[in-house]
Amino acid sequence: MPLIDIKTGTITEKGQIVIPRSVRDTFLPGEKVAIIAYDDRIELRPMGAVEEALSCAYLSEKALKKDWESPEEDEAWESL
Repeated sequence: MPLIDIKTGTITEKGQIVIPRSVRDTFLPGEKVAIIAYDDRIELRPMGAVEEALSCAYLSEKALKKDWESPEEDEAWESL
């Protein structure tokens, strides 16, 4: 995803930040966002995009669960 713009803001004592209009306009009013915190940055992403990415991982885990939850697997993990 290309960089669109760099803006500055101030965090208030209550932890609030005003998102500049040019950035806010990239989201739809009422749209849920995921707030992703890293060591050096914070990202706001549309929740729909995050849910879509996570659904693949969840579906893979669900599909593998039946093969990995067996007495043989439990016994193999006990010795580790």
